[in-house]
Amino acid sequence: MSARATFFVRGRVQGVGFRWWTRARALELGLVGHARNMDDGRVEVVAEGEPEQLDRLEALLREAPSTTRRPGRVETVVRQDAPAKGDRTGFVER
Repeated sequence: MSARATFFVRGRVQGVGFRWWTRARALELGLVGHARNMDDGRVEVVAEGEPEQLDRLEALLREAPSTTRRPGRVETVVRQDAPAKGDRTGFVER
C-alpha cells in the first residue's frame, strides 16, 4: 500500500547539497517524488511509497547528529500525509 508524505524542512538546507542528499536517500528507500527549494528558505520534499519507507526518510531528515553525512543543518521538519497519487516515477531535484 503506497502513501504520500510532504516534508517541509527548515534550517540551513539550501545551497549545501541537501536536495541531492535527499534524492539519494529516497532512491535507496525505493521512494518516488521530488525535493525543491522554496522561496522562504525551506526545502519541500514530496515522497510516495511504502509507509515504513516514508517513516525511515523522515527519521533520516530529523536525525541529529546525522549518521549519513547529511549536508547543512536541519532545524525543523513538518510532515503532512496524504493518499498516494501514483503519478510519479523516479525522484528528482527541482
